[in-house]
Amino acid sequence: RHGVLPPTLHADEPSTQVDWSAGAVELLTSSRSWPSADRPRRSAVSSFGISGTNAHVILEGVPAATPAREPVPVVGPVVPVVISAADEAGLRAYARQLRDVDAPVADLARALTRRPVMRHRAVVVAADRAALDAGLAAVTGAAPASPAR
Repeated sequence: RHGVLPPTLHADEPSTQVDWSAGAVELLTSSRSWPSADRPRRSAVSSFGISGTNAHVILEGVPAATPAREPVPVVGPVVPVVISAADEAGLRAYARQLRDVDAPVADLARALTRRPVMRHRAVVVAADRAALDAGLAAVTGAAPASPAR
């Protein structure tokens, strides 16, 4: 947004284990101007933890003339409800069972995070029970029901 590449944190000198002369990758030791061009600006960020945990992300600038989208109305907090099963039939059966569970959507979503992840998975993103039931119906391949809740 500001057209500036920030300096690298916690590294003052490039590693001697990397051939920095090959390619266009370099360690930024100070802030640098990052002017706009006729293509999107892209940058890679890597983080290496002492425990062996590594994270890598590629960032791309957003075009200035991005059209605004209409906001999606939200009834309550939108949560992902993640379900999984060993096979497709089991996934559909589990989705049918969940349609009968009388619990708030957020509580159900939280409880399902404790289940083991299996090969066949589905995610229903819902803010309320009607959206959850419609999503679960889609997973089962059935028409959405209109239960009295």
